[in-house]
Amino acid sequence: MVQAYILIQTEVGRAAAVASEVAGIDGVNTARDVTGPYDVIVCAEAHDVESLGRTVVSAVQKVPGITRTLTCPVVSAD
Repeated sequence: MVQAYILIQTEVGRAAAVASEVAGIDGVNTARDVTGPYDVIVCAEAHDVESLGRTVVSAVQKVPGITRTLTCPVVSAD
């Protein structure tokens, strides 16, 4: 399993709606609206990096209100 944090910037006032919609995407464990340089932080997992990339491109980036994403794969196990 590959895990990643996806950092999302949204249009002004859309963070809560984006977090709610992204939370329903298959492979997303959590999605929280936050303060700081990013508006939503997502924890996601997939079977491999390629599948993770498809999830980000085909599902997460298509959510209305998202302006930019940054995917940060987890490199260390617990």
